[in-house]
Amino acid sequence: MPAFSLEPEQAAWCAELRTLAAERLRPLAEKGEPGHVNRPLVTELGRLGLLDRLFTSGALDLCLMRESLAYACTEAETALALQGLGAHPVHAHGTPEQRERWLPGVRAGSVVAAFALSEPGAGSDAAALSLRAEPEEAGGPSRGGALVGEAGDLPRGGASVGEPGGPSCGAPSVGESGVPPRASASVGEPGVPPRADASVAQPGVVPTGASLAAEADGSRCWRLSGEKCWISNAPEADFYTVFARTTPDAGARGVTAFLVPADRPGLTGTGLDMLSPHPIGALHFDAVPVTADDVLGEVDRGFRVAMGTLNLFRPSVGAFAVGMAQAALDASLVHTAQRDAFGGKLRDLQAVAHQVAEMAVRTEAARLMVYAAATAYDDGADGVPKRAAMAKLLATETAQYVVDAAVQLHGARALRRGHLLEHLYREVRAPRVYEGASEVQRGIIAKELYATLEARP
Repeated sequence: MPAFSLEPEQAAWCAELRTLAAERLRPLAEKGEPGHVNRPLVTELGRLGLLDRLFTSGALDLCLMRESLAYACTEAETALALQGLGAHPVHAHGTPEQRERWLPGVRAGSVVAAFALSEPGAGSDAAALSLRAEPEEAGGPSRGGALVGEAGDLPRGGASVGEPGGPSCGAPSVGESGVPPRASASVGEPGVPPRADASVAQPGVVPTGASLAAEADGSRCWRLSGEKCWISNAPEADFYTVFARTTPDAGARGVTAFLVPADRPGLTGTGLDMLSPHPIGALHFDAVPVTADDVLGEVDRGFRVAMGTLNLFRPSVGAFAVGMAQAALDASLVHTAQRDAFGGKLRDLQAVAHQVAEMAVRTEAARLMVYAAATAYDDGADGVPKRAAMAKLLATETAQYVVDAAVQLHGARALRRGHLLEHLYREVRAPRVYEGASEVQRGIIAKELYATLEARP
């Protein structure tokens, strides 16, 4: 297995990516507005062919991309990862029509994707989500008393029946001529920020309303009602992979994945002000119409879609962490070799030299575990959930340690706004929480270990 020694062409590709990130992507990242989707940056990722590789490469290549980009430009790494996370369910579980409609734009960087799983009351316990997908009688009124597509009601953008923005859900069709658009504002239309009156929460405030559910509207339609929170690229994405409860009280077995375009009536949202300035927001679903044509995979099997996506991306979260750790380590090597202190250089102090050695050992160990987990995924080996959890856990915890140690070695200068380590210090904290907190990873690892024990004859 090549996980422990990259092929020469792989090492050369990583070096090329680091150069591209520094010379072409970082300048675009620096021009972006914190907390918002940087569309020029996403477009450049598409122009460079990196977004296309999200769907043509394996888990190891994904890790190499994320590690290399993170080393030189964390914003570019995050933009690439979020495109993959939001669109992978469409690539892996979508219908031919869904893939043809959305994936070319994702690959080109002209369409922004988002993965909407977490809720105000369901974070680490993902199976507890309760965004409702509730059924309604065919031809009956929508939630709130209005008919979808009743006379005089045009979908935004003039979408016809069944097109993104206005599916037919039992009630009269959306898109009949002569009807003014709905009063509710769309979320995440390309280049257009959400209306101020469409927010579900004040910036920086976690919404506390109902969780999301899907109500079936006739035999092929549902209404999504509730909230999602901590959603990367929300509310500015062009479509969302949304997980909603279609069968009450069924745990993980009653969740369905839906592809929801951002301009669907009743979908609104707001940005959240976070420690690290990524585009993250909350979404509110007010009887948002979806049909069987929007389902990703099978009804009530959406949790498999979510977990399959996370098993692929968890090792690469570790790769993101390794890239940041390596950047912090390299900065520390340069600083301690040049900094005068106590009649010599910092590197001459045994405590400093041993600290740098410890940082290097932990970073390399994390890297090897990430590569091993990714290679196991690509090979279809047993125990991928355990390996992925181990890789994410070790790498993200290691990166936190290494970046913190690097700040200590640099002293006050590392805490000044704009310093590399100040930036990394804010960036490195979130990966220990998202896509499964460290405690969740430990739980997965223990569960898999005991399952192996119980399976022994």
